[in-house]
Amino acid sequence: MADCNMRAFVAVEITDGKILDSIKNVQNEIKIEAKAVDTQNVHFTLLFLGEITEEMAAKVAERLKTIEFSPFVINFEGVGAFPKPRFARVIWVGIKEGSDELIRLAKSVEERLAVLGFKADKPFKPHATIFRIKGRALDVTERISSCAKINFGTQRVSEIKLKRSVLTPQGPIYSDLEVIHAK
Repeated sequence: MADCNMRAFVAVEITDGKILDSIKNVQNEIKIEAKAVDTQNVHFTLLFLGEITEEMAAKVAERLKTIEFSPFVINFEGVGAFPKPRFARVIWVGIKEGSDELIRLAKSVEERLAVLGFKADKPFKPHATIFRIKGRALDVTERISSCAKINFGTQRVSEIKLKRSVLTPQGPIYSDLEVIHAK
C-alpha cells in the first residue's frame, strides 16, 4: 500500500465551551471581510509539521510521547493581529496567564522533533487564530481596539495532540492522530 502524505501539526485545543462561545461572540461583533475560523477548530499550533508521511507521523507520535509536562491553566485575554493591526492577515485571541508554560511546551515539542528534521519557522507566540484574511491585508485597528482587554476565561491544559489537517473548500477538517496527556 502506498504511503499517503498528510498535513499535520502539534496543537493544544481549546475545549472550554464558555471560552469558545465568547470567541464566537467576538467573531460576530468584528465585522470584516475575512474567514472566521470555526470555533471547534480554534487551537494553539505548537509546531506546524507540513506534509508528512504516515510513517513519519508514527515517528512523530513516538517522540511526542516522551514529553513530560504537568497540567497548567491558561487565561485567554485580548484580541490582536499579525503581522500588525494596520496590515492584518490573521486576527487572534491572546493569552495573559500561562503563556510561559505554553511557550515551554512548544519548545519541548520542537526539541523532541528536531531529531526528525522539524523546526519552527518563527518563534512561538501563544495565540489562537480566529480569522484568516485572504487577499489584501486589512486595517483592523479600530475593529479590534474594543476587544483588546476582553477576558475570555481560563482553561486547564492537560494534553497536546498530533493533528491531521485535510483542506476542503468549506475549510480544514482536523482529526487526532495521537493524544499525549500531562503527567
